Amino acid sequence: MAAAEALPAEERVGQVVLPGDVLLLPAHPEADGERLWLGPGAALPGRLLCGPGLRSCGAGLLVTKCGLLRHRQPGGAGGGSGGAYWVDSQQKRYVPVKGDHVIGIVTIKAGDIFKLDVGGSEQASLSYLAFEGATKRNRPNVQVGDLIYGQFIVANKDMEPEMVCIDSSGRANGMGVIGHEGLLFKVSLGLIRKLLAPNCEIIQELGQLYPFEIVFGMNGRIWVKAKTIQQTLIVANILEACEHMTAEQRTQALAKLSER
Repeated sequence: MAAAEALPAEERVGQVVLPGDVLLLPAHPEADGERLWLGPGAALPGRLLCGPGLRSCGAGLLVTKCGLLRHRQPGGAGGGSGGAYWVDSQQKRYVPVKGDHVIGIVTIKAGDIFKLDVGGSEQASLSYLAFEGATKRNRPNVQVGDLIYGQFIVANKDMEPEMVCIDSSGRANGMGVIGHEGLLFKVSLGLIRKLLAPNCEIIQELGQLYPFEIVFGMNGRIWVKAKTIQQTLIVANILEACEHMTAEQRTQALAKLSER
């Protein structure tokens, strides 16, 4: 069977792409746009960021998984070349991606390294020095079973995933050991991306119902803690159910809860 004809990436945005498809990049990108930058973070104007489901190749971008092709303009605004391309798919198993913030569960303490279950095909490693203010004398208090919120600095098919709990400035910036109270539950990867979207209405509506703390992991895990156990369970149940609810159904459910 003949290979599919390569098409410009701009024409395939919003369409279904299949593994093996080749997406052509702009012929005359702006500001050194011929260089393809792989990894997390916002893409600079004129430079392309290759996200999950895509891999750089000589002709442009090679699709590695089935889904809808998405594109984000530089800085989130329209117009101009560059930005980020990725494949939006409903996969069940999480595949670590460099820069992703995830919630891991400590399974092993082996010398200077912690092993974390992040829901992938293999466990991730975390050094005890990868915490804010950690030194050989001042080690973080991490025990087996603790929940860790961190980000990947190494994530590829040939190496073991590696996590840290500090940013590029050496600050925790919200990462580290999550409190022992609260509830951890798992949702689909698609729902996580929906909840992390800017100005997500679901989170805003829940915030008006109960005050709560929440941590999202790109690996499909959510940790939530409200004032009481009952409120925590209600928030968790709504988040799990909202994936298959319309905006009207969600509004009705929240209105019933607010009347109690």
